[in-house]
Amino acid sequence: MASAVMAVAVEEESVNPTDAVLFVGISLVLGIASRHVLRGTRVPYTVALLVLGIGMGSLEYGTSHRLGKVGDGIRIWANIDPDLLLAVFLPALLFESSFLMDVHQIKKCIAQMIILAGPGVLISTFILGSAVKLIFPYNWGWKTSLLLGGLLSATDPVAVVALLKELGASKKLSTIIEGESLMNDGTAIVVYTLFFRMVNGSTFSWGTIIMFLSQVSLGAVGMGIAFGLVSYLWLGFIFNDTVIEITLTLAVSYLAYFTSQEGADISGVLTVMTLGMFYAAVARTAFIGERQQSLRHFWEMVAYIANTLIFILSGVVIAEGILGGDSILKHEENAWGYLILLYVLLQLSRAIVVGSLYPLLRYFGYGLDWKEAIVLVWSGLRGAVALALSLSVKARFYHNKQHNLYLIVFSLVQFVFFTGGTVFLTLIVNGSTTQFILRMLQMDKLSAAKRRILEYTKYEMMKKALEAFGDLVDDEELGPADWPTVKKYITCLHDSEGEHIHPHTSSENDTNVEHMHLSDIRIRFLNGVQAAYWVMLEEGRITQLTANILMQSVDEAIDLVQSQALCDWNGLKANVHFPNYYKFLQTTRFPRKVVTYFTVERLESACYISAAFLRAHRIARQQLLDFIGDSEIALAVINESETQGEEAKKFLEDVRTTFPQVLRVLKTRQVTYSVLSHVIEYVQDLEKSGLLEEKELVHLHDAVQTDLKKFLRNPPLVKIPKAHDLISANPLLGALPSSVREKIVGSTKETMKLRAVTLYREESKANGVWLISNGVVKWDSKKIKKRYSLHPTFAHGSTLGLYEVLTGKRYLCDMITDSVVLGFFIEAEKISSVVGANDAVDDFLWQESSIVLSKLLVPQIFEKMTMHDLRTLVAERSTMSIYIDGESFELPQNMIGFLLEGFVKTQVPLELITAPAALFPSYGDRSFLGSDGSFCHHASSYIVESRTRVIMFEISGFEGNGTLQRRASSLISHGDNPSPAKEHSGLMSWPQGSFKSRHEIDHHGNNFSARAMQLSMYGSMISNERQSPATSPKKSSHSKSYPRISPTEKRGLTTVRSEGYATVNKNVNVGTESLVGLDDATHSHAMDYSSDESGGEDEHIVRIDSPSTLSFTRAP
Repeated sequence: MASAVMAVAVEEESVNPTDAVLFVGISLVLGIASRHVLRGTRVPYTVALLVLGIGMGSLEYGTSHRLGKVGDGIRIWANIDPDLLLAVFLPALLFESSFLMDVHQIKKCIAQMIILAGPGVLISTFILGSAVKLIFPYNWGWKTSLLLGGLLSATDPVAVVALLKELGASKKLSTIIEGESLMNDGTAIVVYTLFFRMVNGSTFSWGTIIMFLSQVSLGAVGMGIAFGLVSYLWLGFIFNDTVIEITLTLAVSYLAYFTSQEGADISGVLTVMTLGMFYAAVARTAFIGERQQSLRHFWEMVAYIANTLIFILSGVVIAEGILGGDSILKHEENAWGYLILLYVLLQLSRAIVVGSLYPLLRYFGYGLDWKEAIVLVWSGLRGAVALALSLSVKARFYHNKQHNLYLIVFSLVQFVFFTGGTVFLTLIVNGSTTQFILRMLQMDKLSAAKRRILEYTKYEMMKKALEAFGDLVDDEELGPADWPTVKKYITCLHDSEGEHIHPHTSSENDTNVEHMHLSDIRIRFLNGVQAAYWVMLEEGRITQLTANILMQSVDEAIDLVQSQALCDWNGLKANVHFPNYYKFLQTTRFPRKVVTYFTVERLESACYISAAFLRAHRIARQQLLDFIGDSEIALAVINESETQGEEAKKFLEDVRTTFPQVLRVLKTRQVTYSVLSHVIEYVQDLEKSGLLEEKELVHLHDAVQTDLKKFLRNPPLVKIPKAHDLISANPLLGALPSSVREKIVGSTKETMKLRAVTLYREESKANGVWLISNGVVKWDSKKIKKRYSLHPTFAHGSTLGLYEVLTGKRYLCDMITDSVVLGFFIEAEKISSVVGANDAVDDFLWQESSIVLSKLLVPQIFEKMTMHDLRTLVAERSTMSIYIDGESFELPQNMIGFLLEGFVKTQVPLELITAPAALFPSYGDRSFLGSDGSFCHHASSYIVESRTRVIMFEISGFEGNGTLQRRASSLISHGDNPSPAKEHSGLMSWPQGSFKSRHEIDHHGNNFSARAMQLSMYGSMISNERQSPATSPKKSSHSKSYPRISPTEKRGLTTVRSEGYATVNKNVNVGTESLVGLDDATHSHAMDYSSDESGGEDEHIVRIDSPSTLSFTRAP
């Protein structure tokens, strides 16, 4: 034996190392020829490569003539170090296989993979080891027998994956077999390492064995995830460089394998497998468009080259083991018989493993039926990994010669022979007959529904072909074409001239019309949805994280199409709604900015998901209609899709109501990316056209790529206006004089509440006022009837709890957030501290409180009115009066009064009315009051019992839907800057137009008063100027001690500072105290964005850094 080794060494010294390149070239040529010749045949490509390798090895080792330099190259590769062989081929093959696996299928089948790769390999190892020990006449020890059993127990992914791709097995079965094979490699190497160390004299206790197995396996998983995270983060810093990105994936696979296998002494196979699965789960969406195609083509090429070389090399090694100088056939006449016996034992052990684990395999994941179990048993191919491990035993012994001769003979010869023989037999027998097994079990047939759709598709192909022929039949230069001849060359359409049969409109007694038709259409529809997500990712409409979430929801929905309707939205609900830990953030002492940041981030992601979901379903519905028309089954699936979209639409509508700036920023990102993409395409078209020189193209390309990189690195962010700006813009605080406002602003507490959070409860002590800046709040009450309240909500700009604080009463109702709400809380003591010091301030606070009160007590009239309309009503068509004991008043037919404080009574019937209450005249239409209006009263006159405050609204200008009829207003500039008429048109629903000059306002007597416009924005603009009472519908004996603010009084406009911009309001004619924010505004800079050419010089226009803009008139 030693002399043979020395002869080989001397011979290798005379071999030119470059001859190894010749072997690579010839192997690739043979692989190309095999793939070309065998295309369309039933012979597996890998089987052909193995046979070719055996043939090449036989010519070199079995003949005296040898193959010259080709033979030298064969010998160089045949004598390659087994560890080097694994290190060269395994990382690329393992990464390619695991990276291209379906993530969802892995998650569903992971339990089955672990069962087969863990307990399955151990069971098979002990069965084969025991059989070799007890049956084979070699007197091997248990450690040596178990070492061979471990080598032969693991199925090989290189062989299995290549076979499954060719045969087109079902996705579920392919995932189980492929995943098991990947894990088996790692398990086999671990088992091999353990028993090889035992054979070499190492001793292990059961605790040591368990620790070793845990360290090697779990450590490999952790190492793979670590390499995946680092490389994925690195990918984030690479911008539009496909070559670097692909090279990184290749480099990290080899570095991970080497670090684990050689550095950390853990399983390199499991590390690379984990790395590939991590990329499949997380990083696949990092490669889009052409980059994804380039990556896929690269790894397919790498896998093809590696498969070709490793299978031909395996054949060469098998031939050397049979025909080489130290062949076992020279020492053992019955070797072939024992090889066949070992092959039979291998199949029996595989059957025992699958049979014993069948209950678990059937329980987990997608389950496993008996047909799939048979295929699983028969697909247990062995390949290059087992062969390389057997060669490793041989190679390691050459460097460790102190063992007994018995181990020498059978470790060096029989291990390689039996391993190579089983690889050969499993590939030749199992690999060649797997397709026959699939056909015999009828697992390769298309379902009736799929066959019907296939025939329908062929018919549609014929129609498209005829359309194309019609478009191309005539040519100005060459004339007409001959359709029969054209058709003769399109063989796929020869059988498509029959009657048009729709795939889902056959008669009821047709056996093809079954439930599976509906599930089949659902699957096709969801595949279209997923394809639309990929397109949106390429277009920049969604982020990588969002794409992963969306595609996962489709995968989960596909699993359930047999049992229920489309349900992909169910998988997205958890990402759209706020999790419970957000409520924890609200209750802890986290900085408010941090809570706001995370909340807005969550809203952004949810909006991306909802918008993409609706768009993808809309695209898929249209594609389904275009493909199979409006059949009953297609319409049923379309209806299911539309039903799924209702919740997404509602969510986006809620966000549009509460945080419209989120949607605006997301749309801005999409538009920016789309514009840049179009510019890039234009530059590429210029390059193809040849109109520009290379230097010019490089300049243009770099300029656009710089902009794109800047956008991707620093995209526009959602900006919540600063607390100071929100407070100043609030209708309550923004209207107060600066001296009063400063007393309150210092005690305001900014807060953000999630949905379903109670702000205050009915009958609880009124401890403060809530100012709603963003969001929607709904109310509920046990005392106040909600029979006529269809939408009991308050939106941004509402002042909640003010009435209760002013009167000292308990809260009238529950206030519960109906969305994410951004607001401010003011303690009751601060409000009370400013009451009584200024009559105008007091009047304004009572007016503001009546707005919420009107929606609570008379929802039939006021619920549908926006806050904008209500404040206009208060400013222009309301009168507030204070009466003393003994006075009386009447209400005209077109007026509604609200008793804010005090007591009044009616004579017929005799009734004492306490505040709060809604007062109506005794005549007119009272049908809207209903029989349960406990807070509504009507009488011809009301007698005051104590000091009483009443505000009266004129309701003659209401439309049927509760909207205030408005006359054409020249105050609002139309055209380019239309003013939103709805409450939810912007963040604060402020008008976007510009105000005209005072002389223009006075000229149009029918326009809104300036004070009405002020109230629509801020509430009421207050000064200390005393006002004379206006004409009232009550008796002339009303109290003269409490003057009322006239609704026609015109006042200068208030200025408010906003983020990034400021307003100016000069020369305002007020009383003893300046208007709101005047002191702050005098140092501000005016910015003119007016589009009104006639009065632009007299206007000062402000831009608010929110969805709305403001412009203000300079007072004359």
